[in-house]
Amino acid sequence: MHLMPSAIRVERTQRDARLDGMDHYYALFSVAGTVTVIQNGHAVELTDGQALLLDSARSVTFVDGRDQQPNMFAADTAPNNYRQCFVLQLPRQSLVSHLGFEPQHGPGVRWDTSAGRVLFSLVRDGVDDDTPMSASGTGYMQLAIYDLIGAIFSPSDPAAFSRSDKLFKRVCDIVTDHFADPDVGPDDVATEAGISRRYLQKLFAVRNLTYTEFINSVRLDHAARLLQRRARLNTTQPISAIAYASGFGDYANFARQFQKRFGHSPGVHIKRNRPPQ
Repeated sequence: MHLMPSAIRVERTQRDARLDGMDHYYALFSVAGTVTVIQNGHAVELTDGQALLLDSARSVTFVDGRDQQPNMFAADTAPNNYRQCFVLQLPRQSLVSHLGFEPQHGPGVRWDTSAGRVLFSLVRDGVDDDTPMSASGTGYMQLAIYDLIGAIFSPSDPAAFSRSDKLFKRVCDIVTDHFADPDVGPDDVATEAGISRRYLQKLFAVRNLTYTEFINSVRLDHAARLLQRRARLNTTQPISAIAYASGFGDYANFARQFQKRFGHSPGVHIKRNRPPQ
């Protein structure tokens, strides 16, 4: 839990991010009081119960609503002049790979929902608990936190789609539902979507994609999440089993596609995601 003084303006520049090498999201939960957060040229006033996601690699400014002073810190440090915020540091690559999407935020996102309250309780109890946790237990805890962050900051659907966009979204949903089947092909997806194979190919082509590229991307993202899970929980699940569970019928093809997508082998991916000893 972090307390923010009532008259404070804190600026973090892109140079700061480069110097400290931090590549994280920060989930900021306002517990009491109001603070204005400015990032990417957008100002969001964070009030009680609201949540905001910040990018550590971009400039950010925090300004208390009552701050009219140019100095960095207020002289008055009475408790009722503090903003109470709860902050979680979340590694970007690990979080995005686990969720399968870039978490989003916007004005009005609230943490005092069922998912937010569970997250708050989980982290608070974890901080207060001095009992050592096993490596696998820590891994499960991290995955639970990631899932709750996803529930809070999941992207909302746009208010309106064109017919083509709606149809493409349906096609993507069908692929996402069946990617684990190595035999599912464009004909199967087109039939379930109620369109021809030619039109399916057109939907991908206008977006500079092919069906094969898209389903391989979905499969590789899933495989990367399973490999990270294996690393964090220190299990002995064979990499080949992860490949097959992700929809790849041929392990050599999986390894080749994985290397091309991520720039390293599945085995190296596991090593990079192992928690420090």
